[in-house]
Amino acid sequence: MASDFRLKEQLPELTDQIVATYTADDKINHLGHCPLPSYDAVLSIVEDIKEIIYPGYRRRTGLHRGNIGYHVGSLVDRLHDTMTTQIGRALQHEDRVRHNHGDCESQVDYEAKGQAMAVEMLKRIPDLRRILATDAQAAFDGDPACQTTDEIIFCYPGLEAVSVFRIANQLLQLGVPFIPRMMTEQAHMNTGIDIHPGATIGDHFFIDHGTGVVIGETCNIGNHVKLYQGVTLGALSFPTDSDGHLIRGQKRHPTIEDRVVVYANATILGGKTVIGHDTVIGSSVWVTSSVAPRSTVVLEKPKLRVRAEMPDDMAPELNYQI
Repeated sequence: MASDFRLKEQLPELTDQIVATYTADDKINHLGHCPLPSYDAVLSIVEDIKEIIYPGYRRRTGLHRGNIGYHVGSLVDRLHDTMTTQIGRALQHEDRVRHNHGDCESQVDYEAKGQAMAVEMLKRIPDLRRILATDAQAAFDGDPACQTTDEIIFCYPGLEAVSVFRIANQLLQLGVPFIPRMMTEQAHMNTGIDIHPGATIGDHFFIDHGTGVVIGETCNIGNHVKLYQGVTLGALSFPTDSDGHLIRGQKRHPTIEDRVVVYANATILGGKTVIGHDTVIGSSVWVTSSVAPRSTVVLEKPKLRVRAEMPDDMAPELNYQI
């Protein structure tokens, strides 16, 4: 059936109604001449850095000693330009939001600041490669289902999420606003693993399976730590001031010391909670206070009732209880 063009005549009026909601105090629009960071450009930055960290595993194949320098040089040049622009935009927008001034009023050279941060980020890539190599090795050492480290790099969502986290974390340390969170939330959507870029995570870090893992902003995780799917390292409560506003900048998430293993669906909460080194946290436990080193924390074994097989016509009468 053909469209009713009489209904389409309402569209200009509907457009005016929508545009009328774009008021000066509206918190969910950005109308002005100063551009925001581009999601597409930020994701391109992540992919280019991962291409440098894991050469030959990503977009470009056929790399060898004769052409690797040219390939990496091209990526570094592009990253310099893209990061300079995007970081500059992020810095300008943060200044606009924090100081509540109009578009482009500041005389600050944001692009120059962005370039300095971009170059510093490029300087940190060798260290990123070194620590991510330990993460890949930890995944191989910790998963008997894995045959090679190539499999880790190609296939494991844990390494993907941790790779993006480590990139974003370095940018956050440099003082880059917005962009680190854009990166980690994209990784969250892709992998189901939510790591705040502000977390502190040591080397040889492994997330097995990964879906549903949450690691909060002020978490401090040591070396050789292993998490399974569904683990939450979260806040026990959110302190507020006398006006009821959240107090920001305090440690709200737990500290996990070296060589701790946390099994599936465990929940560890609170900024004062410390899980001592060489501890095992069992599945589905709820921990809100510190645990001494070399401990094992498990739930008491539940009682399981199993009924014998019955004819299919009796199935509706079954009543399973645990």
